Amino acid sequence: MAPSVIVCNGCCCGNLEKGHDKVPFELLENEWEMHELNENIPLKFSGCLGPCSMRNVVILDTVEGPIWLGGLSSDEHYRGIIEWARDYATNGPESGLSEILQQLIFERTENFKVREPRKNF
Repeated sequence: MAPSVIVCNGCCCGNLEKGHDKVPFELLENEWEMHELNENIPLKFSGCLGPCSMRNVVILDTVEGPIWLGGLSSDEHYRGIIEWARDYATNGPESGLSEILQQLIFERTENFKVREPRKNF
């Protein structure tokens, strides 16, 4: 299975009305296109991944297993994901996460199912 980046676009992530930070979908799409990342590491927007308490959840779904990130709150976090994807596309499992992303890792023990995204983003 090829690695991918899965960005939650469910009920809570990016929901400004709930006090959560905006998810920069357009920034991610533009950067993925500019760096031609979709061929090696597809960018996917999903429905709710849970846990909602983590807000702004992203999964780096690698061949070694998923890396769950939660609490993304700035463009710097999302730019870290872009840099990770660029590095992973070139170096594979030898790639590491930046310190800013390492701080956002959390353990997700239950199985997850990617749901259909909301239609309005």
